[in-house]
Amino acid sequence: MYEAQERTNGTAETSAGHFYDRIARFYNLTFKLNGYGRSLERYLRTHPLPLNTGARVLDAGCGTGLLTIALLKALARASHITALDLSTSSIITARRAVAETSNTKHQISFLQANVLNLPFGDGHFDFIVTSGALEYVPLDEGMSELARVLAPGGYFLHLPVHPSPTTSMLEWMFHFKSHSPHEVMENTMRYFRVVDHHRFPILDPISWSKTAVLAQKA
Repeated sequence: MYEAQERTNGTAETSAGHFYDRIARFYNLTFKLNGYGRSLERYLRTHPLPLNTGARVLDAGCGTGLLTIALLKALARASHITALDLSTSSIITARRAVAETSNTKHQISFLQANVLNLPFGDGHFDFIVTSGALEYVPLDEGMSELARVLAPGGYFLHLPVHPSPTTSMLEWMFHFKSHSPHEVMENTMRYFRVVDHHRFPILDPISWSKTAVLAQKA
């Protein structure tokens, strides 16, 4: 089931949103070819969370839908997934990619909004995932806003970029700045309880640039 939504505000005109409007097709092709999507789906299947049917899930900074599709394929129970991004082109691409996915048990909404100013009430979501969004914002502000909209006891999965030669190339290509591992963990623990810090197998392409930090809101 698909539910289309759009919301614009002043912050939706930031440079990151415009940048991804220009490169959405290239970004989508890059990550289709590098195997990240398969890695994310495998991680979500092997680290299942105790989410109830109808759980509200937020993909914060969904880009062209890589992580959204992994959620569609890996979540065992029907959920309501909100895929949110600043970039209009990215949302359009993500919507098309999701439409091609055969799994239809989930309800999916697409929303244009800023991760620093989420248009949801406190505690709205049961599970929040984010990959490639917090590298564009002050980490404490981003974590604080995501924590605000996560329900007590809810889970937060962050896939931060970690320092590596690949990271340096990605920073140049996609105009972001990664946060240090110490800063990531310090800010995560400020708002959540860290459950697991997963390092992907060395031969897994996603291990070249990312780890997975799973946390829970007290």
